[in-house]
Amino acid sequence: MPGYKLYTHDAPFPMRLGGSLPGFQIAYETWGRLAPSRDNAILLTTGLSPGSHARSHPEAPAPGWWEEFVGPGLALDTDRWFVVCSNVLGGCAGSTGPSSPDPRTGRPFALSFPSLTIEDMVTAQRALLRHLGIEKLHTAIGSSMGGMQSLAFAALFPGEVANVVAISAAGRSYPWSIAIRFVQRQAVLSDPDWMGGDYYGARGPLNGLHVARQLGTISYRGPGEWAPRFGRKRVPVPGLPQDGHVADQEPRFPDRPGIAAAHAHRFGVDFQIESYLAHQGDKFVERYDANSYLYISKAMDLFDLGEGMGSFEEGVARIRARALVVGVPTDLLFPLRLQEELAEALRAGGRDTTFRMLDSIYGHDSFLVEVDTLTAILKEFLEPASPV
Repeated sequence: MPGYKLYTHDAPFPMRLGGSLPGFQIAYETWGRLAPSRDNAILLTTGLSPGSHARSHPEAPAPGWWEEFVGPGLALDTDRWFVVCSNVLGGCAGSTGPSSPDPRTGRPFALSFPSLTIEDMVTAQRALLRHLGIEKLHTAIGSSMGGMQSLAFAALFPGEVANVVAISAAGRSYPWSIAIRFVQRQAVLSDPDWMGGDYYGARGPLNGLHVARQLGTISYRGPGEWAPRFGRKRVPVPGLPQDGHVADQEPRFPDRPGIAAAHAHRFGVDFQIESYLAHQGDKFVERYDANSYLYISKAMDLFDLGEGMGSFEEGVARIRARALVVGVPTDLLFPLRLQEELAEALRAGGRDTTFRMLDSIYGHDSFLVEVDTLTAILKEFLEPASPV
């Protein structure tokens, strides 16, 4: 995507699990104006796949991934707030990641990129904020992995954020989501075109990444959405009735060798729900690096606010910010009980904590769909928000 700016960090950057980067770059975009008092900054953190383009602007007019939430008069009102969003460290949308050239060799880092954690991501974002002249955030806000980042920022740098918002997120990963992400990574690792991670300049593990994204899509949406949206509707095929079987159809993606084979003939795309999943996979492999997927996915598994502390509650107690926790009853990936656990831990630590349930059929991705309801929740929290 065009339109982002780059922050370059020239000093060595040690990573939490060992190893270091000789430096890094972070792609970021901003909306609104930083107040002279520098007390109106909001850090918007991203999920696994989005880049920094949360909202359209003159240099990048395409709609952003949170277009209906960021802007004048919207949930993150850019007439009031200065919103900063970055592509995470380890990503592939402008920030330094496995596909970036290692300045020591001139070749992509690939698997020489050090192991990555959520804490590494927010430490890099903190360096970006310092570059922008921001020493304290009014609010750190994120959904899914972004919620993990906002919590990690508030825990690592408790004196530097006044308010924290975690939407469809958790203070630690649990077995079900770890299991899903493990299988997704196995799909990539088992693709012969992964080539031990050294596939740059070649085709790359498109089939494996395609399957991984399909599995991810199933975990992102609520099961109650599928029946009314797709039912048992078939994919229309010329020469067959609407409800006909597509036993020997031609590949639906002839311009994508290899991927096409996975969708051809009698075991391929038949139902509309299958076509939808295939489409999600197609879009993803066109814009995402497989190694970034592996690193960032694993970072989500490793996240635990209680790691290295006496307990999970002690880890959460490092957060001193006023907090909003939002959960969705139909969320398969981050079930509601995880947001309840987080809110209870925050309250046990004496934090001013608001818990809101976003009642929606759309599952984990409800924060992308339920614009009006979530906007009302965010505005209610931010309007009287504590000053920096």
